[in-house]
Amino acid sequence: MTNRVTYLDNNATTRVDPRVVEAMLPLLSEQYGNPSSVHHFGAQVAGQIEAARAEVARLIGARDSEIVFTSGGTEADNAALRGVLAARPGKKHVVISQVEHHAVHEPCEHFEREGLAVTRIGVDGEGRLDLDQLAESVRDDTALVSIMLANNETGVIFPLKPVCEIAKKRGALVHTDAVNAAGKLDIRVEELGVDLLSLSGHKMYAPKGVGALYVRRGTPFRPLVIGGPQEQRRRGGTLNAPGIIALGTACRVLREDGPAARARVGALRDRLEAQLRQLRPDVRICGAGAERVPSTTCACFPGLSSEAMLLLLSEAGICVSSGAACSSGSLEPSHVLLAMGLDPHVAQGQIRFSLGRFNTAADLDRLFDVLPAVLHKVASVAV
Repeated sequence: MTNRVTYLDNNATTRVDPRVVEAMLPLLSEQYGNPSSVHHFGAQVAGQIEAARAEVARLIGARDSEIVFTSGGTEADNAALRGVLAARPGKKHVVISQVEHHAVHEPCEHFEREGLAVTRIGVDGEGRLDLDQLAESVRDDTALVSIMLANNETGVIFPLKPVCEIAKKRGALVHTDAVNAAGKLDIRVEELGVDLLSLSGHKMYAPKGVGALYVRRGTPFRPLVIGGPQEQRRRGGTLNAPGIIALGTACRVLREDGPAARARVGALRDRLEAQLRQLRPDVRICGAGAERVPSTTCACFPGLSSEAMLLLLSEAGICVSSGAACSSGSLEPSHVLLAMGLDPHVAQGQIRFSLGRFNTAADLDRLFDVLPAVLHKVASVAV
């Protein structure tokens, strides 16, 4: 075991940006007032929260009033799904993709147990959404279509504009889980046409425990969390002021640094994939034929065990994952890769490398100093 850490798991969580830390620290010490209080001490915090709300809105091209703060992406997804279904009780059908994050997939399983109908749209071998199947599946009683903007395992980008066009012809609303897309793509909600959009702070250089839900003005919506007048009664509870100020700062930094940072990360990702193919010609880069965010490489090593590779890489101080962080302890092949039609023998060799703004060429040098020996050792055991 080494104390040296090479972090290549930014889709699981990101390091908090130093500028974000600096912005939130006063809220943990000197500026600790409750933003809902009427006194001046609390009002100062409330003012900073509204400034943060404006930064979140600017990142995605929304109105300030359309941003609802949450505890993270999972709550935002759940609030979007349940909030729309509760507000449209006459519509009993939901459409999602087969490769949604568990924060969408599992609530929909729960809806089915409650008697609602859920249709899951397939993807092709590159992870691209089947728009023809979507068009055939949206019905007059469809309350909501929930399709992610970018897949958290493969990085494949989904075409939300045509999704919205299809859905709205039948009167369905559209939600997108943009947790893996924010800061990696230039998002404009008006151009996409979505009604709801989820964000998570810890995937965009803010701390864990804060997120946001965009709710387009006029969208039928009932709150998931009740118990106070906060967030225009769209989400009750005392606001997480330090986290919200951190999220707002992270959004500002992403907006200012975005294009240059994305280009640099994309160049690192291209180098990573070229070296993987050189090292192991039979490696499968999942979604390589589709449009992807510039930070994610999902590599499958046929015949090798992802669990064994992860353990050996971890011992060497290399942090990667075998898919979604919330399910990386599972020995079953990823539901995303199985939906893409991968042979389980191939899918069980999945390693996800996800890069971020703090990664450098030295991190890849370190990875490829270690990876050849890891692959050789795992292959020798497999034989």
